[in-house]
Amino acid sequence: MKNNFIQRAVTGALFVIVLVGCILYSPLSFGILFTIISALSVHEFAHLVNQNGGVNINKTITALGGAYLFLALMAFCTSPPADARVFLPYLALLLYIMITELYLKKENPLGNWAFSMMSQLYVALPFALLNVLAFQNTPEASSVTFNPILPLSIFVFIWLSDTGAYCVGSLIGKRRLFERISPKKSWEGSIGGAVFSIASSFAFAHFFPFMQMWQWAGLAVVVVIFGTWGDLTESLMKRQLGIKDSGNILPGHGGMLDRFDSALMAIPAAVVYLYVLTMFK
Repeated sequence: MKNNFIQRAVTGALFVIVLVGCILYSPLSFGILFTIISALSVHEFAHLVNQNGGVNINKTITALGGAYLFLALMAFCTSPPADARVFLPYLALLLYIMITELYLKKENPLGNWAFSMMSQLYVALPFALLNVLAFQNTPEASSVTFNPILPLSIFVFIWLSDTGAYCVGSLIGKRRLFERISPKKSWEGSIGGAVFSIASSFAFAHFFPFMQMWQWAGLAVVVVIFGTWGDLTESLMKRQLGIKDSGNILPGHGGMLDRFDSALMAIPAAVVYLYVLTMFK
């Protein structure tokens, strides 16, 4: 028990240091880190669904697709004027996935198509959308600015929500939030986690006033709500597959999807939220 706690603590600390350090250090370190994370997460997803009888998707091709989608959207966001031709190889890869199923004579081609596309929509796309948060394009000046604070804030809100939910839920949690999928989650814990995240949004508003306080607080609320749904989505998937962890790449913490499950829904929701804000300026 003690060894497991130490292992979890060390892995967790290294995970946070690497993630925060690479986000803040430079656009290059940001891009390298999340290209790798995207590829590993898609590969892990493909490995999981292949354990489900009858499904057999190409882990390597889908992982390469996830990595390329991140790099393509990064290039699109950082090279004004934006050139959509950068996505053509990705479209070719999707066509390859569809067409090869016609010739491979696998047991469940429809399932293979569905899960291959899901690996891109559910896993690869959210990571790629981090580029939309990280790079601000100024058309008037034909320049792009790297702002690591927005993508970093998403992860901070998620981490504080998880921490708050665990602490408050352990102390006073009684009413089950979604017992059918995740029996340990409680309404009290979820509300406590939201309070932790919203409180941290005030600190972001103070130190990074490029958004108003209510906008930071709104972002925290969006991340908490959709992050919870992201967590429940992965819990449902693991329950359906009959597994406890999505992988073992992170000792004591499971797999990549176990660490980023909340982010897979929180990131797209944050992008939508921030675009909606721009509509009312």
